[in-house]
Amino acid sequence: MRAFFAFVLTVLGLAAVALYSSAFIVHQNEQALVLRFGNPQQVLTEPGLKWKVPFVDTVDFFDKRILDLDTVEQEVTASDQQRLIVDAYARYRITDSLKFYQNVRDKERVRQVVGPLIESEIRRVLGSATLQEVVKDKREGLMRLIAQQVNKEGRDYGLEVVDVRIKRADLPKENLVKVYDRMKADRVREATELRAQGEAENNRIRANADRQVTVIKAEATQKSDQIRGDGEAERNRIFADAFGRDPDFFRFYRSMQAYTEAIKPGDTRMLLTPDSEFFRYFQDPNGRAPSSSQR
Repeated sequence: MRAFFAFVLTVLGLAAVALYSSAFIVHQNEQALVLRFGNPQQVLTEPGLKWKVPFVDTVDFFDKRILDLDTVEQEVTASDQQRLIVDAYARYRITDSLKFYQNVRDKERVRQVVGPLIESEIRRVLGSATLQEVVKDKREGLMRLIAQQVNKEGRDYGLEVVDVRIKRADLPKENLVKVYDRMKADRVREATELRAQGEAENNRIRANADRQVTVIKAEATQKSDQIRGDGEAERNRIFADAFGRDPDFFRFYRSMQAYTEAIKPGDTRMLLTPDSEFFRYFQDPNGRAPSSSQR
């Protein structure tokens, strides 16, 4: 009886082990390849619980997600004979696990198998472009072209290159000084041109301002002379009118003005006889000249 129970337990244990060994799970981010004695039998891309022949079949899992691949830093000569040190990386995903297993085997060998292909395309594509295009003008388009060319040749590897990007593209150290000197000379030339343009604009503005000042002064002088002439004419008219109305008062007024201007305190010196015509209002308030007998 004990032997029977032992046999049953053994059978149940073997069945449990066989059941456990025949079941496996494929996750959503995975795809599986079932191998029988190393030969591919089935490709599983849908997630879920799967079955295999225990102790006979083995399962290799491959990632469905986008993976990164760093390339080796290499020197590239552009079409304008400029040398560049390029450090790039690629992003890829496994699209056919069977081809990937047959030609690459696993992710660890991607760098050895596909890396040289990507590096070769980087040298070829970047070598057909100028330094300006690689660094700035056509960088995005060149990266797409590299990815397209790698995908054409990489279909047999069961993977797809999603993107290729340049992490760093620098000139060799021995060229940095020359490039810096050339850039400095270009900036000095641009600064000189800008200064010359500014000086020319400054001279133009100054000349225009001087011309306007001259015109304004001439117009002001002309207007001032005109106003002064009108004032003198009005003054002469008033004097003439006053003289016509009362000649005696006008002569008196003019004589008082002459006394005020001629006899001033200070260094004014005059040698005149007291009975001079100039002092006639000192002799007579009416300004009559003295008679011969009075002299």
